[in-house]
Amino acid sequence: MDIMIIGAAILDVLAQPVDREVFETGSWPVEDLQMNIGGDGANEALVLAGLGKQVQLQTVLGPDLAGRMILARLRERGVSIEDSCVQEDLVTGINTVLIQKDGERCFLTNPKGSLRKLSLEHIRMPFSRDTRILCLASIFVSPLLGVKELETIFAQAKKQGITVCADLTKRKNGETVKDMAPALRYIDYLLPNAEEAKLLTGEKTVEEAARALQECGVTHVVVKCGSRGCYVLEKKEGYWVPPEHPVNCVDTTGAGDSFAGGFLAALLEGKDIRECARFANQCGGKAVSCVGAVSWLE
Repeated sequence: MDIMIIGAAILDVLAQPVDREVFETGSWPVEDLQMNIGGDGANEALVLAGLGKQVQLQTVLGPDLAGRMILARLRERGVSIEDSCVQEDLVTGINTVLIQKDGERCFLTNPKGSLRKLSLEHIRMPFSRDTRILCLASIFVSPLLGVKELETIFAQAKKQGITVCADLTKRKNGETVKDMAPALRYIDYLLPNAEEAKLLTGEKTVEEAARALQECGVTHVVVKCGSRGCYVLEKKEGYWVPPEHPVNCVDTTGAGDSFAGGFLAALLEGKDIRECARFANQCGGKAVSCVGAVSWLE
């Protein structure tokens, strides 16, 4: 496999547009109501497969209808995933996504579902010898993958000569960049968004947050900044990569995952980091232009 993704795979039920008044009425008419595969790991894997890359996903699912649907859909789209990901004692995660008129969204989640159950024991190591890149789809999504577990995963990948990448979500328990440094030092490319980066580092600007992450060992930091594009910090050079075209934002669900998938695809093709960032901007822009995390690939 070209690339190994580690992360969540769930079902998303998306409703759009939804107003706050939905909670004050008995029913609410929407223009679009659909069900898609979701979760950071599944989204990134589907983007990569859709872009013609050989990708394997390591995740955890329950033996229920939702789990069977996810397995079938991922395999249908060309993602390699093993039957061993199904755990008999789990319920597959399902998110309800309420999308507002401006494209922003709120989530209803089941904390007891598989979304939060991925642990070190579910991850098969050592990784395949032909794996070139390993990406943890989101640090902080899986509470059982703390800094020690991440350090174990990333150290194994580096031992095998694999490029290590990771996305980020908001910290959950007040973690600081120094707390995460033992794992961050193994990461070649970190892809947080602006809010996540500033929250973790305590810095006020994107540039300062990127520098703080680099000072804790990350080699390259690429900060996703929505309509502004992204900020790239290489070893000593930092610069902005703006989007090439304006985007009509319909739904931001999975936009960061599509950005990450595009970046990883370009990285696999040997593109330099600036070219990777440009292509990632394009993929993120396409993702927000339609409802659903990876609908733009269909």
